[in-house]
Amino acid sequence: MSTYNVIGAMSGTSLDGLDIAYCTFHVDENNNWNFKINTATTIAYPKDIYRKLSNTKTISGLNLMLLDNELGDFIGKKINTFIQDEKIELGKIDAISSHGHTIFHQTEKKLTTQIGNGANISAITQLPVICDFRTTDVALGGQGAPLVPIGDELLFSEYDYCINLGGIANISYEKDNTRIAFDICPVNIVMNKLALELGEDYDKDGSFAKSGIIHKYLLLQLNQATYYKKLPPKSLGVENITQSIFPILDSFNISNEDKLATFVEHISIQIANTLSGNKKVLFTGGGTFNTFLMERIKAKSNNQIIIPSSQLIDFKEALIFAFLGILRLRNEVNCLKSVTGASKNNIGGCIYQAN
Repeated sequence: MSTYNVIGAMSGTSLDGLDIAYCTFHVDENNNWNFKINTATTIAYPKDIYRKLSNTKTISGLNLMLLDNELGDFIGKKINTFIQDEKIELGKIDAISSHGHTIFHQTEKKLTTQIGNGANISAITQLPVICDFRTTDVALGGQGAPLVPIGDELLFSEYDYCINLGGIANISYEKDNTRIAFDICPVNIVMNKLALELGEDYDKDGSFAKSGIIHKYLLLQLNQATYYKKLPPKSLGVENITQSIFPILDSFNISNEDKLATFVEHISIQIANTLSGNKKVLFTGGGTFNTFLMERIKAKSNNQIIIPSSQLIDFKEALIFAFLGILRLRNEVNCLKSVTGASKNNIGGCIYQAN
C-alpha cells in the first residue's frame, strides 16, 4: 500500500475564499483508494485582492501577470501559515496541489487561464507544487472541465451521482461504464451577486429567496437559455453567465428577492432534469448550506439526497485537487475524455520542484 500526504488549494469562481485542505490518501495493489481530510480551512481574500480578482476581465495583460504573481505569493504564504498553525511536519508533505483561480475559460478559442503562480508557491513553501490542470485537455480539444469526476470515480464510487453546488453546479456519474460529467447551471455566481445588491455577501439559508415570489415568465426565459440545449460534454464559464444569464435577470423590473426565488426554482429544475429517480446523490459545495435551495431540489427530485459532513461539503473540491496532484505525480490519467470531449484521456498539471 502507498500513502501520500498532499495539501490541496482551491479558489472558486464565487470568490468566497481560498480553501486549503491537508489530506492523506492510501492506495492498495488493486488501485483501490481511500482518503482522510486531516485538517482544512477557508481564508477570505483581503479586500485589495478580492477587488482585483473581481475586475480581471478589464485589466491589462501586464497587470494580469502581476496579479498572477501576487496571488501565487498570497497562496504560498497562507499555506506556510496553515502548516505552522496546524503543526504539520514539513517532511511528511509530498506536494501542494493548487487549482488556482480561473480568469478566462473560452474553450472554443482553446483558452483557459488559472492564475496563482505555482512557481511562486513552490519558492515560498519550498515544496513541490502541481498546478495548471486544465490547459493540456483544452489543447487536446476538450473543455478542460470539469476535473473533479476522476476523483468522484475513484474516491466516491458508492454514490450514483455527485453534485457540487459552487459558483456553478456540476454533476458526475457513471453511464454504460463511462464517466459522464458537465456543468449544470450557475448557482452562487448569480445568487451572491443578487444578495450583494441587498447588502449581504450571500443569501444565508436562502432567506431572501424564500421571501420572494417566483416570476413565471422570468423562469421560462432562464430555462430556455441556449446552454441547456447543448449535450455534454459542456462547461460554463463566467463569460457565458455574464453574456446569457445576467441580461435576462436585468431585463426584469422586479425585486431581488423575487429574482432569487425564481433563480432557486430555476436551479432546482435544471438539477432535477439531470437526475433519474431513486438514486443516491451526494451534494457538496457552499450551496448545500442553502436550506431553501436544498428544500426545492428535494421537492423536484425522487432521489436519495445525501448531505455529508460540513467538512466534506466545504472541502471536497480541495480534496480532489489534492488527489489530481497525486495522479499527476504518479503519471496516471487525471482528466477523462468522456467528460471533457478531448481527443484522449490525459495527464494534466505542471510540476514545480522545490529547490
